[in-house]
Amino acid sequence: MTYIEGFLTPVPTVKRDRYLEHARAAVPMFKDFGLVRMVESWGDDVPRGKVNDLWAAVAASEDETVVFSWFEYPDKATRDAANAKMMADPRLADMMQDMPFDGSRMVMGGFESVSDAGSGRGTGYIDGIVLPLKTADREAFGAFARSVAAPFLEHGALRVMDTIADDVHPGKQTDFFRAILAESAEEPSFGFVEWPDKPTRDAGWAAIMADPRMQGKDAPFDGRRMIFGGFTPLIDA
Repeated sequence: MTYIEGFLTPVPTVKRDRYLEHARAAVPMFKDFGLVRMVESWGDDVPRGKVNDLWAAVAASEDETVVFSWFEYPDKATRDAANAKMMADPRLADMMQDMPFDGSRMVMGGFESVSDAGSGRGTGYIDGIVLPLKTADREAFGAFARSVAAPFLEHGALRVMDTIADDVHPGKQTDFFRAILAESAEEPSFGFVEWPDKPTRDAGWAAIMADPRMQGKDAPFDGRRMIFGGFTPLIDA
């Protein structure tokens, strides 16, 4: 079962190139640890919300951009082994000494996939989503996610990933629970939709919203606190 380590990061907009350089330098190290895929994407169409949004999730300032990222592993055991190796590797310690962003506001956590449809090959644009899910509704959410994947793929999406929280913890300043304004017995879900490009994404969403299969579906989560945005890939390794 695919395992995802998800990240939200506030990066000073003027440091985009520095962030890209920093992330590129990390790719060989992370591959040594068993990552299947590493994706870093830059905020492009990230709306402000009435209740919550991705900006607030990382306490981003006006001169910062939200970065949506994930590490992909074949399973949790590989991820756990990789994390153990990372913590003991001096290369990671060296990289953390010169980070082009405020790591204290980075949001991160481990998630198990409940629906993984399509393939991310050729990704040119990404929709990133974080939503609040009742712990009791995990199975219902998995069924819902699998049922809506087909319309997305038929209307141009390359891949649709939905997950449930597995190793997600409260943080000192920011975290996934605060991001979704979690209520009692709620946890975050981290998901993404991969597209070949932004025009296909824009047209795809219009077609998906008009698709009869999407009408009348009762989503097992509070959509008012779902946070989302469109992102341009920086690294897909």
